[in-house]
Amino acid sequence: MATETTSSCTGSNLLQPISEIINLPLDQVNFVVCQLFALLTAFWFRLYLHPSKTSPFIRHVVATLLGFYLALFCFGWLCFIVALGYLSFCQITRVYVFDYGMYSADFTGPMMVITQKITSLAFEIHDGLARKEEQLTPSQRCLAVRRMPSLLEYLSYNCNFMGILAGPTCSYNDYMAFIEGTAYQPRHLETNGKENGKYKHTEPSPKNDIISKLCTCAISLAIFLSVSKLCPVERSIDDKFIASTPFILQVLYLYLSMLATRPKYYFIWTLSDAINNAAGFGFNGYNKDGSPRWDLISNLRILDIEFATSFKMFLDNWNIQTALWLKRVCYERCPINPTAATFLLSAMWHGVYPGYYLTFLTGISMTMAARALRHNIRPYFLGSTTHRSIYDVITWAGTQIAICYTVVPFVLLAVGPSLKFYRSWYYCIHIACLVLVIALPVKPRHIRIKEEQQQQNSLQGGLTEDHNSHSITDNNCNQKHKAT
Repeated sequence: MATETTSSCTGSNLLQPISEIINLPLDQVNFVVCQLFALLTAFWFRLYLHPSKTSPFIRHVVATLLGFYLALFCFGWLCFIVALGYLSFCQITRVYVFDYGMYSADFTGPMMVITQKITSLAFEIHDGLARKEEQLTPSQRCLAVRRMPSLLEYLSYNCNFMGILAGPTCSYNDYMAFIEGTAYQPRHLETNGKENGKYKHTEPSPKNDIISKLCTCAISLAIFLSVSKLCPVERSIDDKFIASTPFILQVLYLYLSMLATRPKYYFIWTLSDAINNAAGFGFNGYNKDGSPRWDLISNLRILDIEFATSFKMFLDNWNIQTALWLKRVCYERCPINPTAATFLLSAMWHGVYPGYYLTFLTGISMTMAARALRHNIRPYFLGSTTHRSIYDVITWAGTQIAICYTVVPFVLLAVGPSLKFYRSWYYCIHIACLVLVIALPVKPRHIRIKEEQQQQNSLQGGLTEDHNSHSITDNNCNQKHKAT
């Protein structure tokens, strides 16, 4: 009986031996044990966190966090729905009660990060305790959590001072390696590629990376403060501007206005990365020249964003940790149309402004069209360096215009202004995407994945030789596995 019902249990498998001994379904065992634990905790809560001894704030925090922990133990992936639902409630409250249309540093920012961490940890525990090793992908195997975290570890992971305000999110194993000090122990490799068992004795310094990132922050902030007001996106939907400006200049203005909005994100994410690095978190091995890499939890690569030659390349380098979260919890696990499901989840996570949903719905068609165009057209430009350069220039211009067109509703937020902008462009890029998707064939996803795996296997020998030339760790192993 217990064996038959174990498969339907989405919570922890830690108590599986007890379930088999007493012949009760695992989910019922989890529930009873958690209730008994809650009962004992209630005595402690009343005696040691009595209102006369502590503040209501502390009582709220302890009660809420213990509730999250028990929900995760009992229901597993259901905490994903609870966390996302609560986040949506917070987003609705912020939009319709407090300040519709205004960007502000409110409680939903930390909630968005915590939602990522809670759901990531839930799936990592599920992979480590409830699934067999052969069922896991290489990245899932690397990230799987093999034991239930303690409450202190759970709280530290979710609410540490380095990432509570702006993230970025990270895997639980990477955070624990940072806390336990094992992240700085990459093994040296001999010339034959074998480990010699020795460890570096000196801890790598993040000083240079911190200085570089703080300089990037200063430049980004200066550009944003000086340029953003000169090129507001809202001018793109001004009737006078639309009537008096040639279309080619409207395209150029849209690009410049969107270019002026990005530095604020560069500032926030780069500063957050620098804070983590200053605490010693973010070490990701060594470069070929022996210099340390501090990009384990970096959230963006500015040059790759600004010079992206494909829609995918832009997304892969923008808000990297959120893209990885979406890939881990949705894209890799959704059996039906993972691209659409991932964009929908991304829209829900961002909030309830209609513009978010317009952006991500447009993003689905953009992704499908870009994939079809790349798979069918790119091979014709690989014959020579000149042809590749021409292809890169054309695809860079097309990618930048497509990105700007797609994210306008994300900035304007409301439906009316967003549709007004698309009408002023006669929905031309939407129509172009539809034509490309219909006209150009694309191989099914499982065939593309199989071909990519064969390609990776054929390159494995070359990659091994390259790894032998320098020492490198792979703390964030699944950053190398991008969603197609």
